Amino acid sequence: MNALAVLRLPLRYKPWSPRHARLILNDLGGAARQPEREHRTHLQAAIDWLCRAQDVRMCESDAGGVSAGWSFEDGWLPGYPETTGYIIETFIAAAELLEQPELVERARRMIDWEMSLQHEDGAFPGHFGEPGSQPVIFNTGQIMHGMIAGAVSLQRAECLDAAVRAGWWLIRQQDADGCFRRSEHNGVPHVYNTRATWALAATGLLSGEPRLVDGARRNLDWALTQQTESGWFRTNAFTAGQDPFTHTIAYAIRGFLECGALLDDEHYLLAAERAARGMMGVLRDDGWLAGRYGDGWVTTCSYACVTGVAQMALNWLRLGQMTGLGEFTAGARRAIGYVKRTQRLADDDIVRGAIPGSAPIWGDYSRFEFPNWATKFFADALMMDETGRALPPLAARRECEVPA
Repeated sequence: MNALAVLRLPLRYKPWSPRHARLILNDLGGAARQPEREHRTHLQAAIDWLCRAQDVRMCESDAGGVSAGWSFEDGWLPGYPETTGYIIETFIAAAELLEQPELVERARRMIDWEMSLQHEDGAFPGHFGEPGSQPVIFNTGQIMHGMIAGAVSLQRAECLDAAVRAGWWLIRQQDADGCFRRSEHNGVPHVYNTRATWALAATGLLSGEPRLVDGARRNLDWALTQQTESGWFRTNAFTAGQDPFTHTIAYAIRGFLECGALLDDEHYLLAAERAARGMMGVLRDDGWLAGRYGDGWVTTCSYACVTGVAQMALNWLRLGQMTGLGEFTAGARRAIGYVKRTQRLADDDIVRGAIPGSAPIWGDYSRFEFPNWATKFFADALMMDETGRALPPLAARRECEVPA
């Protein structure tokens, strides 16, 4: 992209805005140019920005939720039920590590908002939860992660009840072969639902509901049929016929990885490791990964999906913890370094501490946006690397006592 191309940007992106122009010019000079600092500095900035993203909804009908992010087109976006769901566990972990107990109260407000949105049939709303929005398999699963965190870490019995109700809704949407084809984004199945299946398996184990665990296994077994020789997954893009974003590839890997750990199943762990090794093979020395990959880990993209880079750092850190292999940890730290260099720390600005969806910012994934989930995954990776512990602490969930 050059200066002429900037002039041709659609008017909805408002490239004439001084803030927008500054961000575009920064990336015209080369994305990921910010200085790297110690983990705590980057983590504090990320958490501060997520707090701001929650605070901007304070006087709105979605108070308690976290804004989906900030975009050139719309400014601050509405509270996003899906990603607020898994930000809950991030705030609980950061409260301890950063010694900021007020973050737990913020997590409680997120839980209260999410529970107010749950449908009578157990599903949670899709999109921003606006009137008429239909439930989506993946979104409901991510909110279940927040309910599990509320049950395990905050000892809120009603959270486990909500997760179980959502789990039964997921089971009712499932086909006989384990695939989810109904209530799906864009009306097509997705392998990356394994990240929702992770919540389903955890809910089943915590509640002692074996049919929920069985439903999780059936979905994972279907997803295994979509893995190719290279470790890549078919049926894993938002839209049929496209190569998946690094973001959704990382989602699929994390689901297999954590379900393998929870269920003590080598098949799922090996599927995750094969895909993670495939991604490691295309990781540049500077920590860069392309925005999309096809089978064989081939890409035609020239931009990075920064969100997916942060997620892959998490996957490699978890594999390092599980296998003891330093190559995974080393790859994760290269990826973390890249994401650090996309985080603006010097500006006292709306985007201070946020992570862009893509680098450069006009890449296809979350174009001209700073999505809250990119910052969430970055914060998680920093905390996991610093503490050496899984986040969330799923390995312990089978032994956790939750209130009756």
